Amino acid sequence: MANSILTPVQVTRAALAILHQKLNFIGSINRQYDDSFAKDGAKIGDSLKIRLPNEYTVRDGMTMAAQDVVEQSTTLQVSTVKGVDLNFSSLDLTLHIQDFTDRIIEPAMSVLAAKVEADAFNMMLDVYNVVNNVGNPLTFNKALGARKVLVDNLTPGDKRTLIVNTQDNLDFVDGVKGLFQDSTQISKQYREGKVGTTAGFGDIFENTLMPSQLTGTAAATTGYTVNGAGQTGSGVVVQTGTATFKKGDVVTFVGCNRVHPETKLDTGALQQFVVTADYAGGAGTLLISPAIVTSGGRQNVTASPTNGGAVVKIGGASGIYRPSLAFHKDAFTFATADLVQPKGVDFAAREVMDGISMSMVRAFQISDRSFPCRLDVLYGYKTLRPQTAVRILSN
Repeated sequence: MANSILTPVQVTRAALAILHQKLNFIGSINRQYDDSFAKDGAKIGDSLKIRLPNEYTVRDGMTMAAQDVVEQSTTLQVSTVKGVDLNFSSLDLTLHIQDFTDRIIEPAMSVLAAKVEADAFNMMLDVYNVVNNVGNPLTFNKALGARKVLVDNLTPGDKRTLIVNTQDNLDFVDGVKGLFQDSTQISKQYREGKVGTTAGFGDIFENTLMPSQLTGTAAATTGYTVNGAGQTGSGVVVQTGTATFKKGDVVTFVGCNRVHPETKLDTGALQQFVVTADYAGGAGTLLISPAIVTSGGRQNVTASPTNGGAVVKIGGASGIYRPSLAFHKDAFTFATADLVQPKGVDFAAREVMDGISMSMVRAFQISDRSFPCRLDVLYGYKTLRPQTAVRILSN
């Protein structure tokens, strides 16, 4: 029987399908593909504008109090390229697609997916909600604690995901193995180490790529106090101290309680803030997220931090944590765009699947009659609604 030559579209589509299967974090978040780039190809540095939801205050009584509509947006840079470079021959293209996929595409896509997913996990450091379980194994109760944080922030009930690191998965599966009645789910626990659907999460995945988080030298009692009353915005001026903070550390301020997102009433709990840039110590401005807003439709706290009040950190000094992450699909976004397809090469193709664009280009190298080939993904990512995500710090 005559050989069937694989086409560039077949090869690219197979590669993209494997990449898609291996991305359980990116596969669970908002994925966007901007086809406006497809005509001429994307240029490094291009960006997407994403509109954020409007928020309003509610009037009491008959007297009208019109409020301006101030729309806000965020910019997502689509400027990162990752790819895999291969050499294969025209003879390889005479293989059956499954043989070609198993031999050549599968190993290449595995490593590419790992690199892209690990990069996207950097968004975890934007998340300011934390369930403090430091020094303890992950339990069903703490998973429910993460669900509570999501519910308190009015996170929609669908499309919620919990991704756990390998140690948390071990502890969690062991802890809940006797709670399910569904025989299919029980078999997956014992045979595959998978938790299934529970604790208010539609999907629970295990992921080996979740990054470790190194905290600053500041202990829970940081030694820092707030320097000045009435502070708002994305920075808080603090008085002299010697300890450091790392990006991703979570802190609270005395007198700065979280409010209900809609009623704006005091919840009685301190608002958590994530440090957005490394802080070397001493008097200065500690950069934080979310920005402190004390009035209006975007109000998120009862009042500014108390002047002279303590700055408290979640966790200990110089800790190394491997957080697990609970989130709604729209907490994060991952966007891809098309790269320019060259002319005059052996073959070139690009395919889009579920918001992910991949290109493949193969040329002929006359010096040694080889066929160098490259597979590329041009992408960017952004944390859109960090209030709908929560880190769980365990062990």
